[in-house]
Amino acid sequence: MAGKQVLLLGLGEQGRAALWDLSRDPSIETLRICDPSPETAEVASRYGGGKETILPLSAEDPEGLLREMERADGVLETLPGRFALPVARLAARAGVPTVSTMYLADPGERDPQRRLAQQEELIALDEEARRSGAILLPECGMDPGLDLVLCKEALRGFETVESLVSYGAGFPEAAAADNPLGYRFTWSIPGVMRSYLRPALVIRGGKACPIPAEAVFAPENTHLLHIPEMEGPLECFPNGDVRPFLERFALEGVREFGRYVCRWPGHCAFWSVLARCGFLDDSPVRTPSGPVVPQEFCAAVLGRRGEFRYGAGQRDVALVRVEVQGRIAGQPRRRVLQLVDRRDLASGFTAMQRTVGFTAALGLRFLLKGTLPPGLHHPEELPFEPFAQALRNRGMEIARSETPAGV
Repeated sequence: MAGKQVLLLGLGEQGRAALWDLSRDPSIETLRICDPSPETAEVASRYGGGKETILPLSAEDPEGLLREMERADGVLETLPGRFALPVARLAARAGVPTVSTMYLADPGERDPQRRLAQQEELIALDEEARRSGAILLPECGMDPGLDLVLCKEALRGFETVESLVSYGAGFPEAAAADNPLGYRFTWSIPGVMRSYLRPALVIRGGKACPIPAEAVFAPENTHLLHIPEMEGPLECFPNGDVRPFLERFALEGVREFGRYVCRWPGHCAFWSVLARCGFLDDSPVRTPSGPVVPQEFCAAVLGRRGEFRYGAGQRDVALVRVEVQGRIAGQPRRRVLQLVDRRDLASGFTAMQRTVGFTAALGLRFLLKGTLPPGLHHPEELPFEPFAQALRNRGMEIARSETPAGV
């Protein structure tokens, strides 16, 4: 595996953490970075360990990207979500192992026909990757990513599953939740705005319960999570449609299933009002100054205020938690797997950078070792124990508990 050439697409917040992690791998000889930003060279020299080479190539240049991908032993993509599927297509053409932190199918797509078309395209992408020898691993970040890895392990050994609840969240420590939002951004603010207007579906009482995008923050769809690792209760709201995961995790007959995001109390009430008033809509509205996209307007207003970013001494928290109830050897059992990480003030990396960027870098290492065969894969297919040990080596511990159900 020595002397590997890795191509890194994008050097944003998560890309920097991935670069730092990969630069410390002795088997990787060169890290070629595609990012046309003027600050790329300075940032890369800070995190690249001398292995970095800058390519001022834009993600809008598919032929240029394809040429660089064909030269690489592996690709790690940390671009905005709209590039994930186009890059995966290029990777399948190039026959190169590629990791992305994003979904390939838009989880916010509301049109049933478009959702079906997306799934058909992923089937075709898998077939092309198998033919070309490409190993494709999307969804390899924190959420999606770590949550799926923990889900697979949490379900191991259960004969029947009655309930599966997972949480993936990044938010400020209580001491840093001191602004009007009670929240600070560690990633793309437009990305947060898009995720806040995403329809969801949960399983309640064995029935599929669709939740319109503008209702995900409504009281009837939220709940509080009380865990001792936090300074108080967390407010939880639905995170997308669970149906794609029913088949992936073979959850036949599950009575309760939901994926949730966590914030400090009060977050849902605020964003529920904005969502219902149209401030998160992605269709332009006419104004005297010209057309304005409400979602982009909100992102721009919040993005210009420093109080919604982290200061040097402020820490964020990343929480990934999975709770399973069912039967093992005929006995009712409850199993919980959980990872809590906080910003490393020594390196400056936020918990979100660590849990997303380091996870993506680990995913690429597994692909470079040939851990998975060619084709389109999911993070939960990675071997759990080596993955957990690698996280442990980076200061991220997965805690586990198991009790009789109901205790």
